[in-house]
Amino acid sequence: MNNNTYEQHTQAYVSVDCIIFGFDQGKLKMLLGKRTIAPGLGTWALYGGFVEATETLSEAAKRVLTELTGLKDIYMRQVGAYSDIDRDPISRVISIAYYALINAKDYDENLRKAFNLEWVEIDALPPLFSDHGTMVQDALQILRKRITSEPLCFSLLPEKFTLTQFQNVFEAIIGKPVDKRNFRKRAKQSGVLVATGEIDKLTSKRGAMLYKQNPDIEEFRF
Repeated sequence: MNNNTYEQHTQAYVSVDCIIFGFDQGKLKMLLGKRTIAPGLGTWALYGGFVEATETLSEAAKRVLTELTGLKDIYMRQVGAYSDIDRDPISRVISIAYYALINAKDYDENLRKAFNLEWVEIDALPPLFSDHGTMVQDALQILRKRITSEPLCFSLLPEKFTLTQFQNVFEAIIGKPVDKRNFRKRAKQSGVLVATGEIDKLTSKRGAMLYKQNPDIEEFRF
């Protein structure tokens, strides 16, 4: 009698796919590359990799993100699991998607070129490999639900920013404009920002006040 019950079941590969968002030139963008292997050779796709035997899911995702961006301590959250039977025509592959938020200015252009990646605007995404498009849409829905309860915007901004930059990121995530006066009032009264006392002389003609995330706030509510 065979006591190894595992042999009775079909084996499957487990992978992670990373959705990396950045904000640049007033637009929410994400990193995409073209697949260099089959299936889907030449198709636009997310960047990912298989989970190794010695890794947890989050460890695998962090490894892929660090490998791809050269950055550590990246804001990262799980989107969900994707397990359609035919999502990969070569083998049974179950993928766990993660989204990450980075300041696009921190990303090394040399790495982007080395991995043959492009920053692509969310509103102009090309058709993506397999179910990667579904992963992206699911990640966007999560971002929009969490934007008022988690400090998402700060991961896309430099350490110091103007209220206009803060509003631009917020609008880019939710996908629609907001009233400028009400937004600024809300931002100041929420307690999530701290005025630095410094003036932005690079992106603002009049010299706007620079703010930063309030490090002392215990619970983010905006």
